[in-house]
Amino acid sequence: MNKGILHTATAYILWGLLPVYWKAIQKVPAAEILCHRMVWSLVFILILLGLRNHWNWLKKAMKNRRTLVTFLGTACLLTVNWLTYIWAVNSGYIVEASLGYFINPIITVLLGVIFLREKLRPWQWVAIAVAACGVLYLTVGYGTFPWIGLILAFTFGFYGLLRKTASLSALEGLSLEMAILFLPALTYLLFLESTGTAAFGHVGLKTSILLAFAGVITAFPLLLFASGARKITLTRVGILQYIAPTLQFLLGIFVYHEPFTATRWAGFSIIWAALFIYTLEGIVKRKRVRFIQ
Repeated sequence: MNKGILHTATAYILWGLLPVYWKAIQKVPAAEILCHRMVWSLVFILILLGLRNHWNWLKKAMKNRRTLVTFLGTACLLTVNWLTYIWAVNSGYIVEASLGYFINPIITVLLGVIFLREKLRPWQWVAIAVAACGVLYLTVGYGTFPWIGLILAFTFGFYGLLRKTASLSALEGLSLEMAILFLPALTYLLFLESTGTAAFGHVGLKTSILLAFAGVITAFPLLLFASGARKITLTRVGILQYIAPTLQFLLGIFVYHEPFTATRWAGFSIIWAALFIYTLEGIVKRKRVRFIQ
């Protein structure tokens, strides 16, 4: 198998199975899990940077005000995204969380139109309109606004938008983001420790180990993705990206037995139709470009 496909697919599989990891420590509050994820991610990344002796980028980044402001923004977006996702998984909303990553590609395209003045082709507009109908149907039919999915989709969409303008690699960018978040996260964990409400070191060895390895499960898939995505076409990346939300969806339904009514089936089906239109349109467009070339 092509190494690019293998690495990219593995990254999406790991992201798709992430709910299993968070469920294993669901007794720990989401905010505390989030802070451990930030702290241990930086520790793990610093080890990687040290092994590679890859520090030359840091001085230049620290002197660039635009870079710092950009990554302050991405760090804040990651905080909201990660906290929402961890809370959703451990509160029994894995299926709704998967919705966010199903519609994220379409949200990303829409943000490109609004902020980068990119032009959409007719069938891309159709995909966006169909997806909007799906969200509206879920809101009206199910009686609640799908805020979890939309928060995840928009925060990750804006995250991608900001990262698009940054020059740092995946590892460098995550390093800077975790460095920005490290002190607030560590301060909160020390506060929990001082009040006697911290989980780490107090609720069992297994939980403490899983909290510490939150850094590994954060950085490792990202590195796989960064390695794989450079070796394969954007079309293949676009198709493979649906592995993660599909696995999350299946876990929510068949492993954790979350309720999924006929109304939700209908709403999700409309959104899946939008994704089909969007993906097929992209494949056809790229094939035409290749044929012309």
